[in-house]
Amino acid sequence: MEARFLLLTDVAAELNVSDSQVYHMVRSGELPAIKIGGRGQWRVERAQLEEYIQRKYAETAEWVANNPLSEREPD
Repeated sequence: MEARFLLLTDVAAELNVSDSQVYHMVRSGELPAIKIGGRGQWRVERAQLEEYIQRKYAETAEWVANNPLSEREPD
């Protein structure tokens, strides 16, 4: 069974980005997370990570649609 909550380092590994990038995404509210425990450790729910990934796919598709590749001029 997969864990429901992920450490920020696990999220970074899933997204192939740095730990500091994930921390910034969490602190800015871009990626929903919770703080738990006496030391306030961050956790990201796996379902929230999957929703984040789907949002990024949609944003990227919209960006691609609005920014088509221009045809190269013949040499």
